[in-house]
Amino acid sequence: MIMELTDKISEIPEQAILVSVDTGEFDCEISLDELEELSETAGAQVIARMVQKRPAPDPASYLGSGRLEELAEFCTVHTADLIIVDGEISPSQQRNIENATDVRVIDRTTLILDIFAARARSSEGKLQVELAQLKYTLPRLSGKGRELSRLGGGIGTRGPGETKLETDRRHIRGRINRLENELKELEKRRGLLRARRAKDGVETVAIVGYTNAGKSTLMNALTQAEVLVEDKLFATLDPTSRALVLPDGRRVMLIDTVGFIRRLPHNLVEAFKSTLEEAAVADVILNVCDASDPEYPNHIKVTDEILDSLGCKDKPVVYVYNKVDKIGGAEPFRTEKNSVSISALEGRGFDRLLEAIAKALPPSRIRLKMLIPYSDGSAAAALRKDGVVHSEEYRENGIFLDITADVRLAEKYKSYCVEA
Repeated sequence: MIMELTDKISEIPEQAILVSVDTGEFDCEISLDELEELSETAGAQVIARMVQKRPAPDPASYLGSGRLEELAEFCTVHTADLIIVDGEISPSQQRNIENATDVRVIDRTTLILDIFAARARSSEGKLQVELAQLKYTLPRLSGKGRELSRLGGGIGTRGPGETKLETDRRHIRGRINRLENELKELEKRRGLLRARRAKDGVETVAIVGYTNAGKSTLMNALTQAEVLVEDKLFATLDPTSRALVLPDGRRVMLIDTVGFIRRLPHNLVEAFKSTLEEAAVADVILNVCDASDPEYPNHIKVTDEILDSLGCKDKPVVYVYNKVDKIGGAEPFRTEKNSVSISALEGRGFDRLLEAIAKALPPSRIRLKMLIPYSDGSAAAALRKDGVVHSEEYRENGIFLDITADVRLAEKYKSYCVEA
């Protein structure tokens, strides 16, 4: 009976209050809407929001003393379990809010790291999350008491593990060094794979965009990749690569990447830099947005800004307006020159999308007419395998091919080119 009761209690979501200081630097309500989505993704139930307009957060307690008293009274009346601050707070601010309210406090970065810890599946993803958590935890160890003695449980406690949090700074620094070395090795391996792809002439297309824009659904629809799809923020963290054949016969590598959000903490960008570098080295970038979301112009802007910070400013970009099925198939307002509207769920608009990708890629294929002697059947086989055959005839003096093929392959067999 006790076991059944414990199970039921564990299923009850944590009651969270969102707290923000509106300094006018960003749209506070939109940011809180996103924070609420993040909180629900982590498993919390948001019961209230508190916003205070100030020129800057209070350096000691984030909120002013009057608002902090109001927050403490509200927490007592409504038995809140968790306070989530929409920003990054210092250890002293966190401690002072907790002392005043007797409720556990986390900030936006801790919340995102918690979601990352729950979502990471690959060994590299788990290492990246653990490294980011330990780097964020290290300066916050001093003065920790109640929360370090508590057994792991609740939002903001997943990840490295309770034993790591209770170790001293030297041990955590040692763990950080080991994780960084492991990630460097994985990064080297990823670099070798990229170099191999470049040597083999494999062109890459990276899918980027705001989290929950439908990137994984698009990846699945185009390549049958079977990537996890959920209507949640950061449903997938680990990059997935699959081959994709374009209408002109070119085979490219399609790569799905981690989603972006507003005010993505800098240390998270750093932690996932090796993953995000897939976008930096891609030949073409697909910037996917949810066209049914009224905020999609801002989502595109956020993604563009993060791409610029990764050095992708001069990369060809195709802007993909997804989820048009949610707006009755209507065309969203588009300002970008190279853009398409699609429904990844219904498979609508894929022809235009594939054509846009082929057009954005650097020219690497050419249409030729060739007459290949029967004695060189391997040349005909190589061209058929790589290219798109528009017509083929068996003539007296050889095999005639009207074909679109890779420039390098065409150069190899240029002696077989004919007029007709």
